[in-house]
Amino acid sequence: MKITQVTTVGVPVTDQDRALEFYTGTLGLAKRMDVPMGGGMRWVVVAPAGSAATIALELARPDRPAGTDTGIRLTTEDAEADHAELSARGVDVDPEVMRWPGVPPMFAFRDPDGNRLVLVEGMPPSQA
Repeated sequence: MKITQVTTVGVPVTDQDRALEFYTGTLGLAKRMDVPMGGGMRWVVVAPAGSAATIALELARPDRPAGTDTGIRLTTEDAEADHAELSARGVDVDPEVMRWPGVPPMFAFRDPDGNRLVLVEGMPPSQA
């Protein structure tokens, strides 16, 4: 095996246009790709600026429904500020930023399909 990195993780969504607007417009991620795949399907990929890892916004299917805990952890420089900003924008966020000794501050939020992601405070990638 010669696996070298995680490239893309998929998030099941019911409407790719609505998801693309949320992930780019609300979260500020960049659209990396939006191409037809045939049969009315599209390959839609977003990512934070400068990130090697990306998120594919895949159409939900019966065996992969929307509204799941994605397991995705995104990094922020300021969890408290982002929590307040997302809350002000009407995003479904946890009531407060979680803090435990020795663990960075973090909170979960849900996209319009109810998919759960977590925002964790940490060093910017260029300084990690």
